[in-house]
Amino acid sequence: MSAETSTVKVPPQRPSSTSTESGAARPAERGGRFRGQAAPWLLLAPTLAVLAVVLGYPLARLAALSFQKFGQSQLWGFQPTEWVGFRNFTTVLGDGAFWDVVLRTVLFAAGAVVFTMVLGMALAMLLMRVSGWVKTLINIALVASWAMPIVVAVTVFKWMFDTDYGVANWLLSRIPGLDLDHHNWFVDSTQGFVIIMALVVWGAVPFVAITLHAGLTQVPKELEEAARMDGAGAVKVFRYVTLPVLRPIIVMLATLSVIWDMGVFPQVFLMRGGHPEPEYQLLTTYSYDRAFVVNDYSMGSAIALLTVLLLLGVIAVYMRQMLKIGEVE
Repeated sequence: MSAETSTVKVPPQRPSSTSTESGAARPAERGGRFRGQAAPWLLLAPTLAVLAVVLGYPLARLAALSFQKFGQSQLWGFQPTEWVGFRNFTTVLGDGAFWDVVLRTVLFAAGAVVFTMVLGMALAMLLMRVSGWVKTLINIALVASWAMPIVVAVTVFKWMFDTDYGVANWLLSRIPGLDLDHHNWFVDSTQGFVIIMALVVWGAVPFVAITLHAGLTQVPKELEEAARMDGAGAVKVFRYVTLPVLRPIIVMLATLSVIWDMGVFPQVFLMRGGHPEPEYQLLTTYSYDRAFVVNDYSMGSAIALLTVLLLLGVIAVYMRQMLKIGEVE
């Protein structure tokens, strides 16, 4: 048979199933992707619902009160609630006493945060260098001081710095040239805030120290050994090897400390017997004083809302720093 007359029979081709299968798979893939994206939100939904009820309503009520005239007469229904717009904020921001309180709060929080971070880092590094049983004892002491109720801690500090029976006065008076018998630490607000700051730092250091110690255990030992072989001393190893690894933890702890220390209330309130003097007012106690002592709830709400906005600014800075750290990594 010649080539011209020969024919080649081509078997019938079945339609490709690739397009059909891919077309059928696309809706399933989209559904799986949607379920994957929705799963975290479904898991967070109960927590978000609780936060909305516990924090959302009080915050909304606080914001509403700050735009109203609401005092004791409105509370008991003798006078109707009156919306006054931004008048409360104008009054607060135009009051020199408010700015004194803001400055005092910022300085107090800054000092407490610095001392907390420095002492926490020192204790964390100490935990890396002591033996096992000493580390256990230090951790027990840290957890015990951290778990101590604030009321108990305030009572201990009030006894330690008592004018007549304070152990601090007795110990310091043993130093030659110092006579602190019957010394009142709270006559001068600067000395008084030093005592209150010591109380706040004492309660905050354990969390910082334990967290930083956990971070120090993750610093690669080979990097530190390589830096020492290159001639770096202890300070340079800490600065160029340890600190960069701990930077995310330090940023987180510093931000949380700022938020906590700017929101200090029971330490000041209890140390001053429930009636902080004007020179001992912080933003939290100042807002409480305006709302529940002067009975001007709208003005106290305005101060509290300004405090919340100030703390939101701190949180925004924290989020920005964490995003930068994430981009670098």
